[in-house]
Amino acid sequence: MTVRTAHAIPFLIGLALGALAASAWFLGETVFITTEPASETTASSTPLATPADKSGTLAVSNQPAGMTVVVDTVTVPPPGVWVAVRDVNTDGTLGNILGAARAHGPVANFSIPLLRATVPGTQYAVILYRENGDGVFDPPEDSVYVDFDSGSRVVQYFTTTQ
Repeated sequence: MTVRTAHAIPFLIGLALGALAASAWFLGETVFITTEPASETTASSTPLATPADKSGTLAVSNQPAGMTVVVDTVTVPPPGVWVAVRDVNTDGTLGNILGAARAHGPVANFSIPLLRATVPGTQYAVILYRENGDGVFDPPEDSVYVDFDSGSRVVQYFTTTQ
């Protein structure tokens, strides 16, 4: 066996394992099973028709400061996601989580109650997290939801008004 062949075999094995891991990641979004019914969602929302497109999308508008954030639309397939509101630090990184609510599928006018009020004239972020199956929002355990088409995390920014 030549030196070139000896280096090629581990490379090809690593490439195959990487492809397998990537496939498991993307296919994993359909295997989560939730035991909680949609009626247990504490946030108010209006159900939408299930989209033909399976990628996660999110829309939020600038809104008055307060103890609730209203997300215009969350378009994800069941079993849904956690929708969290986060501070945006002065350097642009995401800060503390102010509140989160479970969206069990596509919804519009989705209200998220907060632990503390937002401040007028401040930027915040809404970000989606995958449910890990335990029915409890836990950011270290519930991974950031990634858009299937772009490979990017699903996050939208908004600014509060008076």
